[in-house]
Amino acid sequence: MNYRRLTPSMSLLLAFEAAARHESYTRAAQELSLTQSAVSRQVQSLEALLGITLFRREGRNIVLTDVGRLYLRELEGALTQIRKATLQAVAFGSGVGTLRLALLPTFGSKWLLPRLNDFYAANPGVQVHIHSRIQAVDFDEGEIDAAICVGSPDQPGLVVHPLVDEAMVVVASPLTFGEGRAVAPEVIAEQVLLQVASHPPLWAEWFVRHGLAPERMRGGPNFELTSHLIQAVRAGIGVGLVPQLLVEDELRQGHLLAVGQPIPSQRTYCLVYPPRNAVLPSLEAFRSWLLQSSSKRN
Repeated sequence: MNYRRLTPSMSLLLAFEAAARHESYTRAAQELSLTQSAVSRQVQSLEALLGITLFRREGRNIVLTDVGRLYLRELEGALTQIRKATLQAVAFGSGVGTLRLALLPTFGSKWLLPRLNDFYAANPGVQVHIHSRIQAVDFDEGEIDAAICVGSPDQPGLVVHPLVDEAMVVVASPLTFGEGRAVAPEVIAEQVLLQVASHPPLWAEWFVRHGLAPERMRGGPNFELTSHLIQAVRAGIGVGLVPQLLVEDELRQGHLLAVGQPIPSQRTYCLVYPPRNAVLPSLEAFRSWLLQSSSKRN
């Protein structure tokens, strides 16, 4: 038996795995920092070595054959084990693991960072590098290991761990209405309504929920960051509809007043990452701590 045929080189296997995962030589080449022709040649060399056809052409696209799909399924598990073993060896040898984490800025400053010292106390060998992101993270670029974002827990192609359900609350400066005063929805509707530009039309939904015509809305300034909106509300510029967990400090300290009861937004804060990153020792440690921390809150 030709054992060389049964143990192709890692470069051939990586080229095939990336091309199969993306069903694209171009995207595989970008991921592997190779040219498209180099990836294509490596896949062809693997096919010649194995004596099987792994892809077929459909126009300008490549599609896995049945045997190619079978080979990919078996190969992914083996590559995952190799990566895990390598990462564990590197982390053990250096004594320090790193995690590149993308965060919504206000969620990071208001929710995660005040708790992060507990993580470091339990995991002194891990460093979490924080990257602020407002838009969705493209994990294929390789700059981010994991992210905490808000949205639907259903995100195909990613591992998703729900953390905290989002509830929205109307907040105002104590000077706007006066502490302890009951405020009717009709009175809120007359105020300047502040919102975050990237959020869904939450005020329109709030109006409909309270039986008010959305046409009555007095749209105010938009903000890129929730933290800026919160400061604008504190300054008395208008009222805001914000995630309750991001204004808990201001409500407790009396800098803001909650007007009415919180309402669910149908969105959830989630830890997300591509399946290939699940083997990172730093991510394993952070995930375990984060899920435990968020469960205490819930």
